[in-house]
Amino acid sequence: MKAWPARTQLRIVSLAPSATSILVALGARRLLVGVSKWCKDVARVDGLPVVGDCWALDPQQVTRLRPTLVIGSVPFKAETVAQVLNEPLTFLAHNPRTLAGIYNDIRLFGAVTGRVRAGGQVVSRMQRALGAIERKARTLQRRSQDARRSASLAKNAARPRVYCEAWSNPRISSPPWVAELVEAAGGRMAVPAGQRVSDEQVAQAAPDIIVLAWTATGDRARPASVLRNPAWRDLPAVRHGRVHVIRDEWLNTPAPILIRGARELARLIAQS
Repeated sequence: MKAWPARTQLRIVSLAPSATSILVALGARRLLVGVSKWCKDVARVDGLPVVGDCWALDPQQVTRLRPTLVIGSVPFKAETVAQVLNEPLTFLAHNPRTLAGIYNDIRLFGAVTGRVRAGGQVVSRMQRALGAIERKARTLQRRSQDARRSASLAKNAARPRVYCEAWSNPRISSPPWVAELVEAAGGRMAVPAGQRVSDEQVAQAAPDIIVLAWTATGDRARPASVLRNPAWRDLPAVRHGRVHVIRDEWLNTPAPILIRGARELARLIAQS
């Protein structure tokens, strides 16, 4: 995709924290003229007008900022996006599902903003960081296996089963890219990623670790709700006290901030 025409000064309204995080990482913060109320949690955007998000906003407030581009993401409220599309605005949808999709979007945003090289550099930094996390996890796993052999225990220590939760009611497992982060960190996702799941499904999967990263709650997810669940009282994660909270932004934002979530996952898995 070609960059925006040089004669046109880009003015971007971002309705998605992920888009804002990527743009700041690309060095394109000065192109932002408005952000969502959630963007401050993932990037330094103090002083920029707040215009709502893909769930609720005043379209006239957006148009008053005279944006040349509005970026939104999934999930969204159809009526809200329809309001934006009814205005004379250019709208870019952002909906990655995997790490590969996130890398593609970073490159896309780099192309749109005339920062193609920066886009490649941001992707490379993320890939190197995840590679380092994965190598460290493999090293720790080999050491654990060696220790088990010397103690005449099981010859192969299985990767810990990890249940990551993005919402509790209805119960929804974390997005597919989180499953990839769990693998890089030395674990394996206990249930299908990015899907509505039941208490029974999670119980049957018997996770060794439970991670709560509830959308739009920061670090305020409630482990007590897991510990009080009668269907889960016999789960290894509950019996051994391995129910943890990771900040929502670190796992649910498809942007460079995911590296912080991957490091935290690796730390928790190494302790299991």
